[in-house]
Amino acid sequence: MTNAIINVTNLRLRTYIGFNPEEREKKQDVVINIEIHYPADKACTSDEVQEALNYKTVTKEVIALVEQGQFLLLEKLVADILALCHQHPSVHYAKIRVDKPHALRFADSVSLTLDWHA
Repeated sequence: MTNAIINVTNLRLRTYIGFNPEEREKKQDVVINIEIHYPADKACTSDEVQEALNYKTVTKEVIALVEQGQFLLLEKLVADILALCHQHPSVHYAKIRVDKPHALRFADSVSLTLDWHA
């Protein structure tokens, strides 16, 4: 079996994330990294679009979820993105990392990673 790994790297979006009053009032930057595994035998041999996982479709779904959502916890945001990614029937592994830049005064960011496998 040929296993394809799609990586979406540093998808920069804005959302309401956090539970402090100032975090609830304005959108903050988040940086999302997505890794999705799926079997690619048919796509590799047929060169047919419908045999591949459409990463553009997945990315658009993630953008809509994040930009329209409101989240108290980073865990909930990451879990929702992960659930969205593994709802596609061909996906057998997904890993999501979300960074929240400027979350801590002396750190570049705080991140949380979750993964799922069938």
